[in-house]
Amino acid sequence: MSNILNTMSIIETDQIDEKVQKIMRQTDYSQEIAIEKLKEHGFDEIATIKAYLGVPKKTSSQVKSINQEIYKQLRTKLDSSMRDYHGRVERGEVKKVV
Repeated sequence: MSNILNTMSIIETDQIDEKVQKIMRQTDYSQEIAIEKLKEHGFDEIATIKAYLGVPKKTSSQVKSINQEIYKQLRTKLDSSMRDYHGRVERGEVKKVV
């Protein structure tokens, strides 16, 4: 534990011990592996546990305005409708209008 103090002086030792114990409760890591993984993830216990569980990082695409969201949903709906229509045409399920 003294090596951790030399590399990271901002986090207190009792906080590190608490984080290591939390990681050990949520994973099957030993204390040494938990400390190593905690260092890899910048002493963030949540990120360490998520990495163990294989939870992917969220990629958020932020919409800049309500108008953009409306048109995005319209495009998505129209695209899916056209895909469905073209699929029905290929299968011959569409009736021809005379």
